[in-house]
Amino acid sequence: MSHKVLIPIGPYHPLQDEPEFFRLYVEGERVVDIDIVIGYLHRGIEKLSESKHFDQVTFLVERICGICSTSHPFAYVNAMEDLAKIEVPERALFIRTIIAEMERIHSHLLWLGLAGHFIGYNTVWMWAWRYREPILDMFEMITGNRNHYAMMKIGGVRRDIKDEDISILKKTLDDLLPAVDMFKGAVMDDPVIKARLKGIGILTKQQAIDWAVVGPTARASGINIDVRKDDPYGAYDKVSWNVIVEEDGDIFAKTIVRILELYESISIIRQCLDKMPKGEIDANVKDIPSGEGIGHVEAPRGECFHYVRSDGTNRPVRHKIRAPSYMNVASNKVAAVGGTLSDAAITLAAVDPCYCCTERLIVLDKHSDKKIMNGWDLIKLSQEKTEKLKKIIGCKS
Repeated sequence: MSHKVLIPIGPYHPLQDEPEFFRLYVEGERVVDIDIVIGYLHRGIEKLSESKHFDQVTFLVERICGICSTSHPFAYVNAMEDLAKIEVPERALFIRTIIAEMERIHSHLLWLGLAGHFIGYNTVWMWAWRYREPILDMFEMITGNRNHYAMMKIGGVRRDIKDEDISILKKTLDDLLPAVDMFKGAVMDDPVIKARLKGIGILTKQQAIDWAVVGPTARASGINIDVRKDDPYGAYDKVSWNVIVEEDGDIFAKTIVRILELYESISIIRQCLDKMPKGEIDANVKDIPSGEGIGHVEAPRGECFHYVRSDGTNRPVRHKIRAPSYMNVASNKVAAVGGTLSDAAITLAAVDPCYCCTERLIVLDKHSDKKIMNGWDLIKLSQEKTEKLKKIIGCKS
């Protein structure tokens, strides 16, 4: 007779850099159900945005995620330019695209390294970190920062790319290509990696559609979607590149999609550097009219969406953000079920989850749908619980 056992993963766990709670229900070694609990990292970004000047919001949303820290400001400025019908200088569009694709490279390499670490292949982890480092150096050269690049601005970008830096960028990309070849060979030819990842954590095409997943998670399940192609922004319609799609929907397919996307990103950056026109980089926007706008970009994890409404003052009256992990994390409800407990942890990580992008929290009365707690109430509740715990453990300070 089978017996169902609850195995908790999180909210704090060695595999997770951020808190998220997965309740796995197992029978023997087989996962038969999973509950996904979010709400441990709510920071109130949308509400904070309403207290910031429109220009300050670009810096605020950049802090939503450290790894894809240009995706949110890129989507935000797209929304603002949609709202105010702003024409962005063409050179700025190329620079934005270069920064976004450099970020995709470093994000995919980070995921690849962590994936190797999770399955005990620490050589891949070290390789990925080594070859990701020059990309971060290029960010520092262009923007002054290895993360949180502060490049996006409503109407353009804040810094130009110097002519003397272009040759250095191209050499860095040339040096990266053999490393990507090595990763491709290591993953596609290694029987141990294939045995560990093929057929694991499968998300079928129909399941991917039903759960509305985005980005590499969707493309690994045979869904040809990519905001860069479907609704071009930046300079994506001015260069040639391909959407990478795999059919199997397992972790191996997700790995292949990300590795092959590295080639496309390198190609996009090189074309942008060659085709980037001379000229201004900023439309010098002074005022924002009343209205509403939407902006979305293809972040490394998938579609990142921002909605902004203005009443004609210098601050948003509403700012709604939907990050890709908010869509992808829920698909573990089907991808992790049916597999073994040892596969569950890497299946949860395979969507490249960013939990700080994902969190949403509001406390409602379930009967009346009325809000019963605000942010200050939650802080007070936390402080009261802390005092109780101090008394229990005999802490004096």
